Parts: sequence; C-alpha cells; structure tokens
Amino acid sequence: MLLRRGDRGPAVADLRDALASLQLLPGLNGSDRMQVEFDDAVDRAIRDFQQRRGLIADGIVGPVTARSLTDARWTLGSRTLSHTLSVATTGDDVMALQTRLAEMGYNTGRPDGIFGPLTEQSVRDFQRHRGLADDGVFGAQTYKELNRIGRMVTGGRPQYLREYQLVRQAGPRLHGKRIVIDPAHGADDAGWTCGEVRAADLTFDIAQRLRSRMVTAGMSVVLTRGAHENPSQEERAAFANSVGADLLLSLHIDGSASPHACGIATFHFGTDSGATSTVGETLAGLVQRELVARTRFADCRVHHRPWDILRLTRMPAIQVEMGYLSNPAERGRLVSSEFRNQLADGMLVAVKRLYLDGRDDPHTGTFTFSDLLAHERRIRDSA
Repeated sequence: MLLRRGDRGPAVADLRDALASLQLLPGLNGSDRMQVEFDDAVDRAIRDFQQRRGLIADGIVGPVTARSLTDARWTLGSRTLSHTLSVATTGDDVMALQTRLAEMGYNTGRPDGIFGPLTEQSVRDFQRHRGLADDGVFGAQTYKELNRIGRMVTGGRPQYLREYQLVRQAGPRLHGKRIVIDPAHGADDAGWTCGEVRAADLTFDIAQRLRSRMVTAGMSVVLTRGAHENPSQEERAAFANSVGADLLLSLHIDGSASPHACGIATFHFGTDSGATSTVGETLAGLVQRELVARTRFADCRVHHRPWDILRLTRMPAIQVEMGYLSNPAERGRLVSSEFRNQLADGMLVAVKRLYLDGRDDPHTGTFTFSDLLAHERRIRDSA
C-alpha cells in the first residue's frame, strides 16, 4: 500500500509514530488514529527521511521507504539478531554489527544491513574466539562482550582488500566472466515515456546490444527480464544471486518534469555511514567516465545509494542512468541506433578496464570494440 499526502487513518497514524520515534515529528498525544492525516508536516518529514537515506525524495511511502523506516528504528543491542531462512532480519543494528565485526577482521561480506549466512558465521567466529557459546545468535551476552573489547580498528574499508583480490584473481580476460544485465521497467511499467518512445523499450534494446557484444567477447550473459516482463527489484537481485554472477549492470533512462534536466549518472551500493561496495564503486567510476567521454552528455557523477538492486545483490552491482528522455536533445540521440551502440560499447569497455586494472590501459573513450577483441586474442594466444 502506498501512502501520500491527503491520506488519513490508522496506517497514517502508524507512520507518524514511526517518524516520531526517529524524532522527525512530535508524537500524536492521544489523537483519534482514524482521523490522523498525511498532511504537509508528514510530507516534509518523509522527504527529509528519504533524502537522509539516499532514497528518491518524492514524499510517497512505498515498500522501500516503509522498510527503511522500520530498519532505522533499530540500534545495536536493542534486540536479538539471528539468521532466519523465512524472512531475513534487516535493520540499522545489523549494519552496525557488520561494520564492527569487519573492523575486527571478520569477513561479514559487504555491510548491507541483512543478517545472512556470512554475518552468522562471523558472529559464531567471534563467539568462539571470546569463549562464548558459538550459536550464531547475537544476543545480550555477545553484545556485552563486543562492547567490552571495544573497537580494534575504525574507519577505512575493511572489505576493500577482499573484493580487490577477487578481481585480480579473475585475470584480465573477459572470457568466462558471468554478467547479469538488468534492463529497467518492462511489461505495464513503461518507465518515462515521450509520445511512443518508452524508456522500457530503450533499456531492453541497449541490454540486447550489450549482451551481443559481451557474448562475442566470450562472456556468459543473462538478462533479468524478457521484453514483456517486469520482475520486482527483489526478484531481479535474487535471480542475479542464483546464477552466481560476477557483476550486475542495471540500465535505466531518466526523465524529469523539466526539459532542461540532462546528463549521465552512475550509482553503486553505499550508505552515508560509510558502508560501500568497493568494486562496485570502481566499476561505477569507470562506466561514468567512459560514457561521458563517448556521449559528451553532462557528467552527473557517481553516487552511492542503498537501493535494493544494489543492496540485495551479492556481486558488485551498478545502476546506470543513461540520459533523460524528457530532454529533447538527449531523446533525439537515445532513439538513434548508432548512439545506443555507443552506450553498449562504452559499458563493455568499462567492464574490460575493471579487469585490466590499469594494465595496458588505453585512454578513456578511445578503446573500440575491435580493439577489445584484439586485446582478448593477444591475452589468449600468450597464455
């Protein structure tokens, strides 16, 4: 259920209670819960919360905002945490636990606020090392022991070396790399539209062009949807996890009420507390530079976001906004087949640069598809 300005009733009262617990609004103080309204004050508080959490600040409370409101209520030690197979335990307290354990050298994976198998194993390891019962449940005794020993390291990115080493071990060849391409929208969700031009159709077309190039380079590639399908963000992420992908690229085309909005932006997983996907951030930077150099679109830069398609995937994932369909100049180029080829070439080259890791790295915007195939052949022949 979506909640927005003008709604009223118990669901809005619950929303106000959640905002009051975060000190974003005063409490209801015995108001009639049936008559509580989603007014201007609630709208401002929701937009403030969304902006703080890196969500789209539209003032609408949908599933993502509702889950974030629930996650934000929890602080480390306020409840018992454990790994459950039915519904994953999520929250800011899980994120804080993962960060603390990572600072102590435990491999929790990327801090994502989800109490999964890696987090459970890290809790078990910590408990065993501290002489506690290693049941993997983070309860009062484990919390007390964690606080007693304090932090061993603060700041930095404890996961950086692990992720970086995986990329180095994968080698510079694209052959055998498994990639998931996620064209946004689909089916009844057309995304931004302008006349008969639909963002969903353009992202699917670009995804097919990118897949064709990647397959030619020897990569294994799958798409998260067909031409007339629209899986949820959770389903797309679960699919990418199920095929054991090395990378996920989610392709989007933006739009705005203003025809002057323009440019390319790329996103990777990250939170304002410092949790991030290091390889995702590196790939996002490579894609951003490559596409801006090739298209000459405005550089809207690289940003971190906690969006589900980035947060729920176990592999490095990025979301690419490839221009604005609402901008007449950018729309004119996006409907061009040649331009969509440029976008596909740029993203493939950026992936290649990730695995090259600076070795024999040509200048940004100059590496062609033919150059890439020739480089692949040279690496294969010299192996």
